[in-house]
Amino acid sequence: MYSIGEVAQVLGISTHTLRYYEKENIILPDRNENGERKYTESHLQWLRFVLKLKETQMPITKIKEYAHLFTEGEHTALDRLKLLEVHKSSIENQLKILEDTNKMLEHKISSYKIMIRNKDEVQI
Repeated sequence: MYSIGEVAQVLGISTHTLRYYEKENIILPDRNENGERKYTESHLQWLRFVLKLKETQMPITKIKEYAHLFTEGEHTALDRLKLLEVHKSSIENQLKILEDTNKMLEHKISSYKIMIRNKDEVQI
């Protein structure tokens, strides 16, 4: 079992973020007899998944929707699948845009290097 501070440190996020996720019902940590939050390995695994969704620009409303569906149980598997498929499609589109932009930048950088090299050769 991990404390909120330990989880924050392990995941590289703030305790404020963890409390926000709890407030939004994205994570539901256990509580000890003193009411302190306690997180299990399962909670950590879930939070790592949530953080990946967030890193890949899934809106918090969709993360909350997924979390709600997950807590509802197995009968929501099709809805969860659809939600993740839509997000995966969005990521694939982002990748295409990044690849195209990277190619454009490579071309521009190459052009500048040639221009600078030719300028240096003329000055010699």
